[in-house]
Amino acid sequence: MVDYLTFPAIFNYMVKYNTDRLDATFHALADPTRRGMLASLMNGEKTVSALAQPYAMSLAAASKHIRKLEVAGLVDRKVEGRTHYCRLNAANMAEAHAWMERYRRFWEGKLDLLGALLDAEDKADKTS
Repeated sequence: MVDYLTFPAIFNYMVKYNTDRLDATFHALADPTRRGMLASLMNGEKTVSALAQPYAMSLAAASKHIRKLEVAGLVDRKVEGRTHYCRLNAANMAEAHAWMERYRRFWEGKLDLLGALLDAEDKADKTS
């Protein structure tokens, strides 16, 4: 029999997040077109036209997608004349990453506990 009290407890500490920014980030990342645009921006600054081109969409539609990315703080836009340039601001993904990291640690802890329980049961079966 496994004594569950001998295994260490797992604590989940609450961290204060800016929920509006976190909501905007996940909303922006929820769309495959916007994720594709972010991936494209990993290679460097691009114009709105260049970001729209792979999706065969109008500049107005591309601008709406880019605006969602700007609201989330994932993209910075600068305007030179009539040309709009976009640049990735990946630093603002850090808060979303930290939020998801809590759950990775939680599940890893659960899997570690499961492994320890299975090992303990296996040892108990061998001694029986």
